[in-house]
Amino acid sequence: MERNTLIKNLEKKGISVVGYSENFNGVGGGIWISAEEPENEYFFNYYAESRGYDLGVRTTLIEFLGKRGWYAEWNDPGTIFIWTD
Repeated sequence: MERNTLIKNLEKKGISVVGYSENFNGVGGGIWISAEEPENEYFFNYYAESRGYDLGVRTTLIEFLGKRGWYAEWNDPGTIFIWTD
């Protein structure tokens, strides 16, 4: 799935997107998300250890991203990027 289309789909799910990865660290192709935004706390919790999370990301979101050729990767406890495979 194309990056801008994925951003629109994430926003429909209620995820607040900050912007493109290149605006954060100069590395192109990713989607920059702040895990500290209240609307994103359901999907991202760096310290979560429950069954609903895998490495701090909601398992349902991991599945959603995987089916579209993307994955989530933490930069730090407050910043997560979505990258394409």
